[in-house]
Amino acid sequence: MSICDSGYCCTKIDNLGVVKGSDIILENVSFHIHCGQLTTIIGRNGAGKTTLIKALLGDIKHTGNIRFQNHHGREKKLRIGYVPQKLSLDENSPTSVYDLCASFLSSVPVFAVKSKRLYRTVEKKLSDFGAEKLIDKRMCDLSGGETQRVLLSLAMTPVPDILLLDEPVSGMDQEGLDTFYKKLTELKNSNDIAVVMISHDFQYVSKYSDRVILLDKTVLCNGTPEEVLSSEAFKKAFKIDLRGV
Repeated sequence: MSICDSGYCCTKIDNLGVVKGSDIILENVSFHIHCGQLTTIIGRNGAGKTTLIKALLGDIKHTGNIRFQNHHGREKKLRIGYVPQKLSLDENSPTSVYDLCASFLSSVPVFAVKSKRLYRTVEKKLSDFGAEKLIDKRMCDLSGGETQRVLLSLAMTPVPDILLLDEPVSGMDQEGLDTFYKKLTELKNSNDIAVVMISHDFQYVSKYSDRVILLDKTVLCNGTPEEVLSSEAFKKAFKIDLRGV
């Protein structure tokens, strides 16, 4: 039997658990992530959302299994792209967008040799996210939305099987949010990759997500945006009283 319920490639998380000291952070977390879909993780503060992302990245020790199955039904090593909530840089850092991107693409120190060919490659990667005009700007001078476009271009080089986004739109204005979600939709459709995102913005979650997972140490609810956002588990988790609505 396939590890997934459909013929498409997917990642299966089975009974994942994380313990820190005597504290249970995650337990018995199980769900599937399918290619070509945006799966959004929601939950109250302290529910274990970022810990789940770190477990998927392999950054922290966990129990349970994480398996990836490609279109041909074969299990293979998972190739992951990752965009953090924010990038920590010194406010006076001279590192440019080109410097950062080129360092991921070249085995030669980018500060030693500035290749025209590499410059054009970086420019092309950035253009996929409308960020090519930022190439010579210092990273510390970018807005939140500009930084996220740069980080997305890095996360998509090479194209991953799964893209993990940890609250990537924090601090963005309305225009930036609209642009980000539209680009994200184009990204998952054109590349047929699985996207997993942590978000607190239920309006955008409802509009753009294919699947939503409500997490609080374990999976409380898993389904379409409509199913999860209208569930009793969601109302209890966020203390929503709809009796007068």
